[in-house]
Amino acid sequence: MGSEGEDTESPLITSAGDPEDPFKRTGTIWTAMAHIITGVIGAGVLSLAWSTAQLGWVAGPLTIVVFAATTIFSANLLCDCYRSPDPECGPGRNQSYMEAVQFYLGEKRRRICGVFVQESLYGGGIAYTITSAVSARAIQKSNCYHRKGHKASCEYGDTIYMLLFGAVQIVVSQIPDFHNMAWLSIVATTMSFSYSFIGLGLGIAKVIENGEIKGSIGGVSADSIADKLWLVFQALGDIAFSFPFPLILLEIQDTLKSPPPENQNMKKGSTGAIFIATFFYLCCGSFGYAAFGSDTPGNLLTGFGFYEPYWLIDFANACIIVHLVGGYQVYSQPLFAFGERWFSEKFPNSGFVNNFYPFKLPLVPVFQLNPFRLCFRTCYVISTTVIAMIFPYFNQVLGVLGALNYWPLAIYFPMEMYFVQKKIGAWTTKWILYQTVSIVCLLVSVVALIGSIEGLVVAKLS
Repeated sequence: MGSEGEDTESPLITSAGDPEDPFKRTGTIWTAMAHIITGVIGAGVLSLAWSTAQLGWVAGPLTIVVFAATTIFSANLLCDCYRSPDPECGPGRNQSYMEAVQFYLGEKRRRICGVFVQESLYGGGIAYTITSAVSARAIQKSNCYHRKGHKASCEYGDTIYMLLFGAVQIVVSQIPDFHNMAWLSIVATTMSFSYSFIGLGLGIAKVIENGEIKGSIGGVSADSIADKLWLVFQALGDIAFSFPFPLILLEIQDTLKSPPPENQNMKKGSTGAIFIATFFYLCCGSFGYAAFGSDTPGNLLTGFGFYEPYWLIDFANACIIVHLVGGYQVYSQPLFAFGERWFSEKFPNSGFVNNFYPFKLPLVPVFQLNPFRLCFRTCYVISTTVIAMIFPYFNQVLGVLGALNYWPLAIYFPMEMYFVQKKIGAWTTKWILYQTVSIVCLLVSVVALIGSIEGLVVAKLS
């Protein structure tokens, strides 16, 4: 990658009518919302009942709303950073998060940002692999209880399911880029709505079955104040993981057609998607806690305390798996694009890296196969699968990833780019207000990271 001054020469920043632009942008508010919901309503929603249980009836829902508000705030800042210098009709496009950071903040901070971006995308693949295996195991466990009775010993490992999920991702990862996967996001979004509704319905049914609303204002009790704090901190990390999409916002915005200006449509799409996601989050978190109280499971759909109708629980978990196939791609495609672009620039004369060959399978249209893409993306999927097998701890992994990436990627860098875009000077009223928000979010991220790492260590040692 070049310096800040060279960045405007990048082939990825093209004018709105540049004939060399390789993509025909046809996206709308609705496709943007589908991409966002695919990325947002994923593994995170399953842990929100547990997070609400740790925080209690007041702090739990309130924390979800606060994280949603900061996500909308961050998204609106990022939307204006897509075109430069004018957010509505500027001649230059910043087609990825890192590209925007380099344009506005320079090479040094782009390198720092790159560490968090790649780690976040990679970590999302690991988290989705873990979650898919947990859901697949839940289907097998539910069927076992149905056949053998509720007191049967139905314990299964999840390694085989991680391997199967990885095999599917090796195939699906050959989708070239975001511009070719709108259909996958629409399918994944449908699945996310399906299992969210089922989880909500099962929670309501359980509350009715109990005849009472469980839980308390203070949340789940612990053996000591220190233990309670660890759980609260980890819950903050899990909630932070549930609102991760600003990282892929610019890639999604780059699929939108214009006019109207992309930033206007993206603001509407992102705000609408976050409102929808937050509604489901509050419902699933609240009804899950109301149903189970202190016994709220770490994963709402895989830990239900009742077993019938087993087919509905099976269907919900199957929807999760299908959704995660798409969600994995939403977070992996930016990393694929970055890696392939870097190697293409590094080895411009390599046929292995740059050449495409027609490949035909029965009943499938001709596919343009690139040897490097096949190898690179296959190795990537294998590596996420192996790490997921080493650390198969759902809540703890989500907490670490959410806490580690929330402040730098969702708050700090979008805010700093916005300052440059709008020419907001230091120590002005707006600058002081925004920096105060940033400091508060930093403190939340730090304590959430500490609590989540502690939970991961304890899980690994136990």
